[in-house]
Amino acid sequence: MTLGIGLIGAGGMGRAHLARIHNDLAGARIAAVADINAEAARTAAEPYGATVYTSSAELIADPQVDAVLIATFGKVHAPDVIACVEAGKYVLCEKPLATTPEDCIAIMEAEQKAGKKLVTVGFMRRFDTAYRQMKEVLDAGEHGYATLVHCRHRNPSVPEGYTTRNMIDDTAIHEIDICRFLLDEEIVSVRVDTPRATSRRYDHLQDPLVLVARTASGVLIDDEVNVNIQFGYSIECELVMEAGTVRLGDQERVHVRDTAGNRNAMCQSHIDRFQEAFNREVQEWINAVAADRHTGSTSWDGYAATCVVDAGLASLEDGGLQVDVEMIAKPAFYA
Repeated sequence: MTLGIGLIGAGGMGRAHLARIHNDLAGARIAAVADINAEAARTAAEPYGATVYTSSAELIADPQVDAVLIATFGKVHAPDVIACVEAGKYVLCEKPLATTPEDCIAIMEAEQKAGKKLVTVGFMRRFDTAYRQMKEVLDAGEHGYATLVHCRHRNPSVPEGYTTRNMIDDTAIHEIDICRFLLDEEIVSVRVDTPRATSRRYDHLQDPLVLVARTASGVLIDDEVNVNIQFGYSIECELVMEAGTVRLGDQERVHVRDTAGNRNAMCQSHIDRFQEAFNREVQEWINAVAADRHTGSTSWDGYAATCVVDAGLASLEDGGLQVDVEMIAKPAFYA
């Protein structure tokens, strides 16, 4: 069976997903593309012979669309995710699931009413080989339980429209989710510290930030978010256990040794670093949809990450005070 995939949101991320489905993955075809910008939808759909829509409702209703991939802005995710659930169609929604806990709760309520997990949130790091190996080391238990996680999220630069808020809700959200995945427990409090700002930033931006979080069992997480580091896109993580540590392997491309020294090329973007994880994420989703089963992160994971982001933003606004993460009790549906 070849699945018909409908894409909502024909921006850069959406087009990247179209290319990987067509060129790199198996079991699916591009059936339709929707975007409020008709020209963007047409340009994205044309190479694949896909139907063009200017409304998400039309795409979701299309009988040729078996499953939906959402790559629009986070603020507009909730209505389309709920519409997919009500139509009984699996949906892979890029992070965040929604930008408010209330919208995430509405999605979970719709999914529970449908009686079936249909929503996967696009936290692609869960599909990265190195992170999965880190989790295997911890879960094996040989080194005891986790006590600390040190994270670093460094970008060479960001566009002028990127805000200090985005450092938490668009960037640190990746570490928030992957730490929940690694540790298999919830984050219960957050503090955001503001070090001396780099001169390489736009004036409106507080860069870098350090997000400090604590989990239910007391594991302490620190996440340096540094988005104008200049030299490359560098994602680092070290998990400290009672009797050992495990960290991500080196992420450089090649080593050059000559009279100038020993040096290596660095990743320059999230696509460069996580291309294989993106491909694995979407391929596993396609395979799961074809088998009528859920895979990857759930709506609850999207909700939990949004709640932690909310606490982080509150801490930032309150001058770095520790803020407790407020969450509803986890529904049995997501146990």
